[in-house]
Amino acid sequence: MKILLYNPNTTVSMTVGFTPAALAAAEPTTEVIAETAAVGPESIEGYYDEGLCVPPMLHRFSDLEAEGFDAAIIACFDDTGLDAARALLSIPVFGLCQSAATLATSVCERVAIVTTMPQSVPPLNRLLSSYIGTERSAGVYAAGVPVLDLETPSDATLARLMDRCEQALNDGADGLILGCAGLSQLAQTINQRFGVPVIEPVAAATKLAQATVSLGLKTSKSGGWTPPRDKRRT
Repeated sequence: MKILLYNPNTTVSMTVGFTPAALAAAEPTTEVIAETAAVGPESIEGYYDEGLCVPPMLHRFSDLEAEGFDAAIIACFDDTGLDAARALLSIPVFGLCQSAATLATSVCERVAIVTTMPQSVPPLNRLLSSYIGTERSAGVYAAGVPVLDLETPSDATLARLMDRCEQALNDGADGLILGCAGLSQLAQTINQRFGVPVIEPVAAATKLAQATVSLGLKTSKSGGWTPPRDKRRT
């Protein structure tokens, strides 16, 4: 099985940081190939950055089936370009938010997302509610930490993240989703601190990708993910 782990931002060191989570979740027979976007923003923090990432990502994805990939993971928690990628490809494509939310429903009654910047709260609230419903969503909590600060987090950064985790649990969450691929290295620390399920999204997406491919499932090509018609696009 061959899975692409694609970082739609251009920061190679971030890809290096979260790839171990995918490798740890991969079976011995699964090949995980990590790639970083050649064009786009250095980090994805809100709607504008998302929009910049999608065209180069779709251009890269257009070759995946010919290259023998069995699945693709978009390693951005905003599920950037997920529907467009699913319309383009027959192989299954996974977003981090949807993967983590899907897994969380089996181990948490009400789950909260802890993320980086405040501008990510509205899109992630919308995504979480659409994936698991408003009754099981305990909301989205932003630590006010730029994404790239997670590469070498200071004590102050860690304190802000822990504070938001604690606030989410005090407000009624019984599980946490880490709302950024850059948080992957902190999953164990947060779990040990609070003793509740902590869903690391890169590992969750890797596990779901393997299960889906093993079941022989492909992306539906009727409805909204019907392949794009062949026409001039300039």
